[in-house]
Amino acid sequence: MTYPQLKDGNERREAGRARLRKYVTTEEQQVTVPVTREEVRVEREPITEANRDEAMSGPDISEEEHEVTLHEERPVVATEAVPVEQVRLEKEQVTEQEQVSGEVRKEHIETDGVEQSDRDR
Repeated sequence: MTYPQLKDGNERREAGRARLRKYVTTEEQQVTVPVTREEVRVEREPITEANRDEAMSGPDISEEEHEVTLHEERPVVATEAVPVEQVRLEKEQVTEQEQVSGEVRKEHIETDGVEQSDRDR
């Protein structure tokens, strides 16, 4: 006689897909940059007894030209790619318990003219 049993097992199949897509956007940013420039000013100093000798030691009255070079800074903008994080997809297996059911067929026997004790053997 056969006794039916449900046999459990698993089959592996594709359940879906996951995709990681990278794309680039552009945005405007503003930063404030300190810049320095040179300016010229004329300083006038009155002649006093303390500085008279220095003032008189110069050339006689003449026409002259004096020139100084002025400098300034201009802001320079450059971009630099700076990594801030790494991103990747990873898979992990999760095991759960799932209840399954199925129909089983059983064989039964009937006897006529056999005593109970013989039937149980």
